[in-house]
Amino acid sequence: MKHILYLLSFVFVAALFVGCKDDAKTNKAKPIIVSNEDQPNIVEDTTIYGRCCEATTMNVLYIVDAKGDTLNFIIQDEADVFGGKLVGDKMAVISENEYGEDVAKKVINIMSLMGRWTSLDKDFEIKDGGVIESHQKAETKTFTSWKIYNGQLILAPDTFDINMLGPDSLKLENKNGIYGFKRMDVKYKAN
Repeated sequence: MKHILYLLSFVFVAALFVGCKDDAKTNKAKPIIVSNEDQPNIVEDTTIYGRCCEATTMNVLYIVDAKGDTLNFIIQDEADVFGGKLVGDKMAVISENEYGEDVAKKVINIMSLMGRWTSLDKDFEIKDGGVIESHQKAETKTFTSWKIYNGQLILAPDTFDINMLGPDSLKLENKNGIYGFKRMDVKYKAN
């Protein structure tokens, strides 16, 4: 009887060990990044926002953030700057710390992004405060709002990478393709 109890205990422990080992394999591919208590599966936005206060050098960007602190970022490749660096413009910066220096990985000039953009099937205006106004009456899938989130442009309900932002053109890309837009002759002034 004693041997049967030992044998059953051994089988139970072995089954428990095998079961835990299989769970560890299936849970391994599901990383969860906690950003806040209400939405535990949302990745935290690491974008730094501010106004460009000095753009005299090609490889450094100075911005003043909402707290009034002046931050400087080294720019290794000007191709990572979308919309230019103009003093006074609102900027969104994605950076990493490399060897003790803040290095800009992507810089988006928010003021250059704002305005009216058109394509064959879209006609919308990006306004201050996350507002989008659609100007096409027969549009089936309109953008409802916008924001910069971890270096991507969210034109709700879609998310895009900015490939190019110039004075009169915008190129966006997502999993469905590349989209080109032309700026309308509307001067936009934000607060």
